[in-house]
Amino acid sequence: MARFFVLVTFLVATPLAAPSAEKRPMTPLDVVKLRRLDEFAVSPDGRWLLYSQTIPNWDKGQNYTDLFLVRTDGAGHRQMTFTPEADETPFAWGRDSETFAFLSARDGSRNKQIYLLNVGGGEARRLTEEREGVERFAFSRDGRWIAYLGGAQDHRTLKLIDLGQPGYPTRELIKHETPVEEFVWHPSSRTIYFTAADRDESIHRRRARLGFDVKVNALEPSPRNVYAIDIAGTAGKRLTSLGEFVLSGLQISRDGRWLACTGKPTHRYATDWDKEVFLIESATGALRRITENRQSETDVQFSPDSRWLVYTLPEGGEEHRARRVHLVRTQGDERRKLFEGWEHDGAAGFFHPAGDAIYFATTVGVNRQAWRIRLAGGAPEVLTRGDQFLNLAFDHDSGRLLIRRSTPAQPEEIFTARLDELGDFRRWTRLTQLSEQVEPFLLAEYETVRWKSSDGVEVEGLLIKPVNYRPGERYPLIVQVHGGPAGTSTNSFSGSYVTYPHVLAGAGYAVFQPNYRGSSGYGETFRRQIAGDYFRQGFDDIMTGVDFLIARGIADPDRLGHMGWSAGGHWSNWALVKTDRFKAIATGAGAVNWISMYAQTDVQRTREFYFRGTPYENEEHYRAVSPLTYIRNAKTPTLILCGTDDPRVPNAQSRELYIALQKLGVPVEYLEFPGMGHAITKPRYQLVKMMAELAWFDRWLRGAPGWLDWEKVLETLPAGARGASSGTP
Repeated sequence: MARFFVLVTFLVATPLAAPSAEKRPMTPLDVVKLRRLDEFAVSPDGRWLLYSQTIPNWDKGQNYTDLFLVRTDGAGHRQMTFTPEADETPFAWGRDSETFAFLSARDGSRNKQIYLLNVGGGEARRLTEEREGVERFAFSRDGRWIAYLGGAQDHRTLKLIDLGQPGYPTRELIKHETPVEEFVWHPSSRTIYFTAADRDESIHRRRARLGFDVKVNALEPSPRNVYAIDIAGTAGKRLTSLGEFVLSGLQISRDGRWLACTGKPTHRYATDWDKEVFLIESATGALRRITENRQSETDVQFSPDSRWLVYTLPEGGEEHRARRVHLVRTQGDERRKLFEGWEHDGAAGFFHPAGDAIYFATTVGVNRQAWRIRLAGGAPEVLTRGDQFLNLAFDHDSGRLLIRRSTPAQPEEIFTARLDELGDFRRWTRLTQLSEQVEPFLLAEYETVRWKSSDGVEVEGLLIKPVNYRPGERYPLIVQVHGGPAGTSTNSFSGSYVTYPHVLAGAGYAVFQPNYRGSSGYGETFRRQIAGDYFRQGFDDIMTGVDFLIARGIADPDRLGHMGWSAGGHWSNWALVKTDRFKAIATGAGAVNWISMYAQTDVQRTREFYFRGTPYENEEHYRAVSPLTYIRNAKTPTLILCGTDDPRVPNAQSRELYIALQKLGVPVEYLEFPGMGHAITKPRYQLVKMMAELAWFDRWLRGAPGWLDWEKVLETLPAGARGASSGTP
């Protein structure tokens, strides 16, 4: 689908709520019911912003998306679609800025179809009748056509909708020998470029449908190459003939002269880390290989003037080095590398319209700000300040700058401003109405804290104080460790089932989020320091932070809890076997045995970086950093949580921990979420996770009787929904 502006990152946001006379603490159910922003796009004329929200349907135990529209002067906000059991995404603007199209499985359709809707509202018009649904679609530059992928799943083909003819007739553009996978329009609106496999692989989908769904691991894929087709319907022209790469991520320059893509080797054991970047001349198919580094390049794009191909890469192609922006001339051999010598991560972001600078957002410490770097050289310049988390987007057609801003007390909102106003928040115009939903709640106060670790290095983190905090009073403290481990706890609104400090603070807990060694935002040396020494210094960072908060008179040393998900779960498991200072631990999707984990997980390269090789080469070290090695030290009551289908940290790791604690007589509970991967996506499962953790801490830190009250869980549903429930979350 066409992209109307460059995104720096993806976003998350929240819903409207009815006003409340009295504020109250947030609950886990409030977190689950928060609306979240998915995608957004500005109209070609710059007058409108269209965006989608994920809206929970709590009675049904599922989420759906609807579309919202607002003028870019901040007026006229309204909801455009109302389908409580269907998603209206993805979407794209028509070139007239008066209509937009979206995919939806509304109207009883089993599969997604294309719908067209006017900005004035009314009924959406259904444009397709594809029995097996539509996958991708995009408007031509002149607005006359919509191209989409339709037909049978085993043989997706390009089809065209003619918006210039009465009734919007549809025709098939090409019958290619293999399914079409990606496509982009040429700016002239006369040609489409697409990728397709060299050989037919549909046998595997067909055999699965017929009951022969045996999984063959590491199937060697067919090469994927790039083709061109004129919309007049002439025979497709093959542009590339790479027999050893799967080409994907197709991009086209604004002048239409160049195509870019990444290529993953067809070797059956190749991973995304082995990708390379390619540049193709669209008229001739002349191909130029830009990289040869077996590294995962990101942010591949063209400059607006089509003079540069841009991508980002870790310095030296090494794991967790600071990311650098590379520019390669589309004509000629000139190359530039930006951000050399900078400790932090650069990003491609977007070009200034004059083409002399790149604007981007990156995290430094606990804040994410807007920055600028000039192509002529020099250090990056920070353009915004304050406790906040920003992301940027720019639409080169309309010249609209869009800013996403979140603070600890406000969920993300979209603002617009001129580029020269970026540094002055007072001149921004708010476009969305998402933070109103948290107005009824008593929210916690965030404080950035710094302390000296065991090696004398200053470490930073966040203290979230209990609601109605009283200085001089000690509170039970929950140490909430972020994942990654190369993640960061930031000054943003935390309202997810993984990180919900406002709920914990509303229940009377202080929350501590340390950015321990290995975190991002503090330079590549800080981030890479735990490689080969995974837990030792990072754990000291966390515990010296706890001691700092005890010394300040905030944390009660006899009521300490520890929690985390993914890498946060790894650290929870390490805390379990390395100290008895915590009185309760909640560990989610955490590893306990790095030797077995190495083969169980879907990512080996990361383990090899952190543990200096494979377990076959460095077995002693793998054992030394495995919590299971020291499991007889465990005494802390532990709640274990995981999904049954997690490819990243398989639930076998959680079961190893559960059985060990059970046999050793350590109080333990183990919750598995059926069908869930590394993320828990079902709202009712998310609620259970939070309620279970909160009840676990209440029991072991405050002496509350019992544990998870399933009657209270069921009471979150309306009486009618409880009576009709099938028992499936």
